[in-house]
Amino acid sequence: MRKIYISLILPVSVIIIWAILTTFTGLIPSYFLPSPSEVLQSFETLLMNGQLVQDTSLTLMRVVLGLTVSALVGIPLGILMGWSSTVKDFSSLVVGILRPIPPIAWIPFAILWFGVGLESAIFIIFVGSVFPILINTMDGVKRVDKVLLESAYTLGASNSQVLRKVAVPASLPSIVTGLKVGVGVGLMCTVAAEMIGSNSGLGYLIFTSTSMLDTGSAIVGMLAIGVIGLGADYLFSRIEKEVSW
Repeated sequence: MRKIYISLILPVSVIIIWAILTTFTGLIPSYFLPSPSEVLQSFETLLMNGQLVQDTSLTLMRVVLGLTVSALVGIPLGILMGWSSTVKDFSSLVVGILRPIPPIAWIPFAILWFGVGLESAIFIIFVGSVFPILINTMDGVKRVDKVLLESAYTLGASNSQVLRKVAVPASLPSIVTGLKVGVGVGLMCTVAAEMIGSNSGLGYLIFTSTSMLDTGSAIVGMLAIGVIGLGADYLFSRIEKEVSW
């Protein structure tokens, strides 16, 4: 309970200052920053008409699908790059060139290749999420305790057995960390893609709301994104504790 109380101090303080600046003094106009009561009213409206639930579900679905594709590519490739110097040498140049490119830079190509819709959003999420997953997986495999590997070889295990039964299980915490970082990056990429190349989702809600000066609905969309990110971070943190040796 003490941790909960401490964690609530800053959010409550922000809300109080926010209310003072908007509701009680009017120093900040509503079109610039809505008051907490206006945000609450927008939340009730979006919840009652179903738009908030629909947009949140679509954004969450895109994040999950994009993260799944990223994991299916990033984890196996990261394991191979961490285990085999040949694979690392073969792939490092391409990875080193593509990794610094911002995912937003791929949005025009995503729209050109896949059109406006689910496929383009998944591609943008994949581009943003695959590299954190790949790098963390590769580092996890490379940092496996050498004593464990040598012990397995001494007991007669083959190279593939050591990889499957020692290296991969020992690198699971790093893999989960990569997934946790990837889902955060993927969520940001999703919102950016929805703002530019989609007609639904929380990013689209934020973009259209601000265009119509409905800042209350825009704040609701932003808070919904924060709640999704907080829930994902909590989930992967619990998984990370479970798989840690």
